[in-house]
Amino acid sequence: MPRKTVDSAPLYAFDAQLRAAHGRLCGVDEAGRGPLCGPVCCAAVILDPEDPIPGVTDSKKLSAQRREALYQEIVRRALAYCVEFVSPQEIDEKNILWATMAGMTRAVTGLAASPDYVLVDGNRCPPDLPVPAQAVIKGDANSASIAAASILAKVSRDHYMLELDAQYPQYELAKHKGYPTARHYELIAQYGIQPFYRRSFLKKQGYWP
Repeated sequence: MPRKTVDSAPLYAFDAQLRAAHGRLCGVDEAGRGPLCGPVCCAAVILDPEDPIPGVTDSKKLSAQRREALYQEIVRRALAYCVEFVSPQEIDEKNILWATMAGMTRAVTGLAASPDYVLVDGNRCPPDLPVPAQAVIKGDANSASIAAASILAKVSRDHYMLELDAQYPQYELAKHKGYPTARHYELIAQYGIQPFYRRSFLKKQGYWP
């Protein structure tokens, strides 16, 4: 049976209305705000409205295999994209919200082409963006640009965590991707803390002085 492709037309239609009003659109999203370790990954994407990518939608609605395939298509066909990693150290220094905001800003300013208007997933925009922006609640399910950014952010972070897992297999990072599962806490108690952990996240659990 052929695989059913997600209908991305409504997401592209959402963007088309805003593009008509504001010009070249950039979608921004992040992955990894909740885990105990590893970076937050922020992505900014300018899609080509003349070359829509079928199946683009919220990364959480896609299988890992489908996300990987769409990641490759987005990287190949987008007008511009930038992926920014926010380190655990920056998260500890600024707190998770403002570290993520900084990462989103760097992703936008790192684009090879300048957008006229930025769509940010969630309920607030980074205050330092160099162009006008709009927050979109559940943007990854409504905007093709934000959905594409969500896919780039999620896949990029998963790739990073798999590389980390190869270096530190005792933490089973490939399974839980750093999220606060019961098993993850057991492994932290057994093997201790590494530099890729977020101190501010672990203080609450008493794992860090």
